[in-house]
Amino acid sequence: MKVLVAGATGALGKQLVPRLVTSDHEVVGMARSASKRQAVRDLGATPVVADALDPEDVARAVAEAQPEVIVHQLTALAGSLDMRHFDRDFAQTNRLRTEGTDHLLAAGRASGVRRFVAQSYAGWPFARSGGAVKTEEDQLDPSPPEAMRGTLDAIRHLEDAVTGADWTEGLVLRYGPFYGPGTSLGPGGEHLEQIRRRKFPVVGSGGGVWSFIHIEDAAEATVAAVARGRRGIYNIVDDDPAPAAEWLPAVAAALGAGGPRRVPRWLGRLLAGEAATVMMTEVRGASNAKAKRELGWQPSHPSWREGFAGEAA
Repeated sequence: MKVLVAGATGALGKQLVPRLVTSDHEVVGMARSASKRQAVRDLGATPVVADALDPEDVARAVAEAQPEVIVHQLTALAGSLDMRHFDRDFAQTNRLRTEGTDHLLAAGRASGVRRFVAQSYAGWPFARSGGAVKTEEDQLDPSPPEAMRGTLDAIRHLEDAVTGADWTEGLVLRYGPFYGPGTSLGPGGEHLEQIRRRKFPVVGSGGGVWSFIHIEDAAEATVAAVARGRRGIYNIVDDDPAPAAEWLPAVAAALGAGGPRRVPRWLGRLLAGEAATVMMTEVRGASNAKAKRELGWQPSHPSWREGFAGEAA
């Protein structure tokens, strides 16, 4: 099939595009600047340049590519994230989740796209009540921290728009927190270095449950979604959800670092803000049962325990 990947040179795009090419898809990689053309070619795809926030630019790019499938992997995350000003730092990404999604859907509809696959997130948006591990049927947080409300609204917009597009097969992939090459939890990544230097503490109880996904497994799940996915939402996470109080010390040990410091919740809130504190103490993990069952996908890194050990090595 002919596949247009929007965000082809991002951390996931760099893993996804070569896998799609190897799977005998004809891939067009959309990038914002002409300077990325060669990077797209190096991945094995044909480049097309377009500003995802310009509807005419997007319409032109999609009309030129004439894809059967669009994969929306657009984000604008660069540099350190200030957790105290979460929505501010996600503002451009949230425009891509709202305006960018709408432009890609409109262009896809005009071109007769058969399948539309979009990136969402399973790291913190679930309701912070009930069980520790959530399925796709569980509700999202009805009362997120103030600093995260705009971002959750943008996620809701993307998910509703994609799955509600009745003219195409709309799939939303809720990826867990990424680790591995090119991510903040990969070799040389900011957060892995913070753990190594004991600057990533366990806050409060450390009871927030995280469901990780290796970046390579996320790409493999996306290839499966492109090939045979059906309309709906899928959690793309590994098999081993774990609270921060468990995974942080284990990752530090894998890095050969000292155990993480512990700080009380009130101090964590004072130093890092409510959003970071909630992630460490209240968030819920996610089940990957639906993705494994319906996409025929299995993570090759079933647990972050071996995955992080491999990255550390």
